[in-house]
Amino acid sequence: MLAAALESGDVACLLLRLDDASDDEMRAAAAALRPVAQGRGVAFLIDGRPGIAAETGADGVHVEGADAYDAARRAVGADAIVGVGCGGSRDAAMTAAERGADYVAFGSFAAAAAAGSDLELLGWWSELMTVPCVAAGDAAPADAAALARAGADFVASGDAVWDHPDGPAAAVRALNAAIAAATRQV
Repeated sequence: MLAAALESGDVACLLLRLDDASDDEMRAAAAALRPVAQGRGVAFLIDGRPGIAAETGADGVHVEGADAYDAARRAVGADAIVGVGCGGSRDAAMTAAERGADYVAFGSFAAAAAAGSDLELLGWWSELMTVPCVAAGDAAPADAAALARAGADFVASGDAVWDHPDGPAAAVRALNAAIAAATRQV
């Protein structure tokens, strides 16, 4: 299912997020999933565990909060991706970007793309900053369209892909179509 999803449209990144997994379970999951993603030109990131990202050959790590950036960068090295989740904080996002984050993530955006003020944050960032921003959450196609129009460079879909009634590949195709349609309208 993962291979089919990654081959069905434009997917920039696969984030391995297993909150309750042990380090050994995370390593095993990375060993199984990393080659599938990287073999299809999709960056493979590990959530919240920079050391394991470095050990397993991941392309990088996603951490929460600007204060986690420096340790993550030291763990994964200068060439790896370090993305920083910033919630809804403009200050945290600016701090992460100044330190060198490869992207900042705002959200969680889901359920009809959240409220206007949340969408305003994406627009503000995209107008003023060069570091890419991710709209984090479980964005369904309708959400993804609104998030792309608001200024998100990337849209995180999570469960919206894996729980799609027609399967993950159909979800990726629908997300890509919605984003393409939304960005043509801008």
